[in-house]
Amino acid sequence: MRKRIAFLYLAISISAIGMSQAQQLSMDQHYRSTPTKVNNLIHTKLDVHFDYKNQFLNGKEWVTLQPHFYPTDSLRLDAKGMDIKKIALVSGQQLIPLKYTYDNNSLLIRLDRNYLSNEKYTIYLDYTAKPNLLKAQGSAAINDAKGLYFINHDESVPNKPRQIWTQGETEASSAWFPTIDRPNQKTTAEISMTVLDNYTSLSNGALVNQQKNNDGTRTDTWKMDLPHAPYLFMMAVGDFKIYQDKYNNIPVDYYLEPKYAPYAKDIFGKTPAMMDFYGKTLGVPYPWNKYAQIVCRDYVSGAMENTTATLHGEHVQKTKRELLDDNEEGTIAHELFHQWFGDLVTAESWSNLTMNESFATFGEIIWHEHDGGKEKGDKSRFEKLQSYLKSTKNGNSPALARYYYHDKEDMFDNISYAKGSLILYALKEQMGDAAFYQSLKKYLTENSFKTGEPQQLRLTMEEVTGKDWAPYFNQWYYKGGHPILKVTTKNENNILSLNIAQVQDSAVQTFQLPLAIDIYTKEGKMRKTIQLNKRNTQLTIPLKNTVEFIDIDPEKTLVGEIRIDKTEADYRYQYEHAPSFANRVAAVLFAFKNPKTKFGQELLTQALADSDPDLVAMAIQGIATDPTVHKSTEKLIASLAEKSTASIIRASAIAKLAGLNSKKYESLVLNGLKDQSYMVIASTLMAIKANYPAQLQQALKRVDADAAEYLKVHIANLTKS
Repeated sequence: MRKRIAFLYLAISISAIGMSQAQQLSMDQHYRSTPTKVNNLIHTKLDVHFDYKNQFLNGKEWVTLQPHFYPTDSLRLDAKGMDIKKIALVSGQQLIPLKYTYDNNSLLIRLDRNYLSNEKYTIYLDYTAKPNLLKAQGSAAINDAKGLYFINHDESVPNKPRQIWTQGETEASSAWFPTIDRPNQKTTAEISMTVLDNYTSLSNGALVNQQKNNDGTRTDTWKMDLPHAPYLFMMAVGDFKIYQDKYNNIPVDYYLEPKYAPYAKDIFGKTPAMMDFYGKTLGVPYPWNKYAQIVCRDYVSGAMENTTATLHGEHVQKTKRELLDDNEEGTIAHELFHQWFGDLVTAESWSNLTMNESFATFGEIIWHEHDGGKEKGDKSRFEKLQSYLKSTKNGNSPALARYYYHDKEDMFDNISYAKGSLILYALKEQMGDAAFYQSLKKYLTENSFKTGEPQQLRLTMEEVTGKDWAPYFNQWYYKGGHPILKVTTKNENNILSLNIAQVQDSAVQTFQLPLAIDIYTKEGKMRKTIQLNKRNTQLTIPLKNTVEFIDIDPEKTLVGEIRIDKTEADYRYQYEHAPSFANRVAAVLFAFKNPKTKFGQELLTQALADSDPDLVAMAIQGIATDPTVHKSTEKLIASLAEKSTASIIRASAIAKLAGLNSKKYESLVLNGLKDQSYMVIASTLMAIKANYPAQLQQALKRVDADAAEYLKVHIANLTKS
């Protein structure tokens, strides 16, 4: 699952670092054990019909089970808020009624006898699911838990599609079919859904049959021959157009509303390349018989990695014009990586969610690195580190693998996602790519269609590398927090003295970790790697020449914070000579906060040529508007407003030029209304209102109809008195 997080410009995100307070999680003292297996799901067969008027699902189910080890004469199924009409044992062609008790949440069924671990049995259930009557609580990541959703069921909302879709994570599949709704259960499946004949359906696995009925409906049967967890079951129904792509003869389909069907390839077109990259990198080819992605309205999260059939929220659905400003490539990569980590091998409990979400977020990073180069990967890691740090205070945060928590939904946080992905990346860097990916291949292969936890991953890595990784896992998976390194330096007589203090809260562990330091002198760069293992570490390094710059953690793999006093000269040096993405951000941000100094203006001007559009946009906004300062840069900004290929740069440049209160750029600013980017048009309108208010009404008439419709809320706000 990908949480939906909206950010403004990178400049705004970065400037907020350190301002937010730590999340205060209420920690339950009850140990969250992996659910005990009394019975194992084997096969689930469903036949469902939809009641749009009441927003009910009428279902029939045949569920086959087997005792896990001990003999049992009972079965407990999760079934939330249902009307149970009949429960029976399937015996040949006969249905033998069974006694049961039901508390509106759980079914306890008395079997006809004791069953042994080598005996399978099948239960038949006739039921009605009533999701809208449930009092279901969601979370920050998943804001509702009704399981089954009817969108515009009575078609009362004009221009909004009528849809049905499901959302199973964490344990909401049992709101639409009885099951053992736990992540450590896996079952094959067959789902027959009767839908209106003019609608399209989607579910897990292959579409094996379509049968037209006499009442204007059609019954579609989807079959999943490989086992997967109940929370990964899905259905979707509505008016969708299917774009058919493929990867190595595996169907790769994109389901979109008809309006967006022409842009399917623009939105999802990199999916086959992602499948190829992930399969080759992991050494495990894409493990399922198809991959579909569908976009639905009013979705309760960002996206969900249902096996073979990812469901995306409507924010993914964009036209070519919208894609000029933003895309959801990270989300698409995240959900696809789940098909290995989460679907093929599933976290055995929510305490071990890191085995799903940390890996999927890691998958985003390595895709950006592969597709866009090291710079894009570094930027992805930087953004995830800031996302994590903003949710902490003084180095405090819960453990990655958590066996004590208030609610399972608490696990869907910046620790399981962002921090966990960075812990994996740092592990890869310490272990080396070859050993790391060989370990992942072994873990996936040995645990396919089963479940996993960090200890299995650790043991696999130890077998591959011959090295004990328990210290790493104990520190990063089973203890919380992160290091805050306060570094002080002294350089006299070509002797560099460093003091590195761990100043995180005293309740946070003392970290043991390798730390690389790049030392720049006239002779070049020298790297020194030390091992931190105490709260205070002192280091003396004799050198032949005077130190020009010190770069702590040059690869920026530390999952933590570094505090070191820097001069303007330090920031200039790191921008020019140690230009990692994180170093450049820090330098530009420092200049952004000191815009009227000579250094600030020089560095911001230099950053106008940066390779990253967000940093260029920040630099444009940071440049002072004092006439004596901006004359040397305004021509460059004007050129960026007209010629930059990045809409965020054009938008920022137009806003800056308008703010100069110079008639000289009025024509250029007004030309922004002709831009194809909605972001640029919106920025232009705001600039006109702020600086040429008499021109606003005429400017609004020049906005093309498509942009006027897209920006109607923005325009309405602008025209308010």
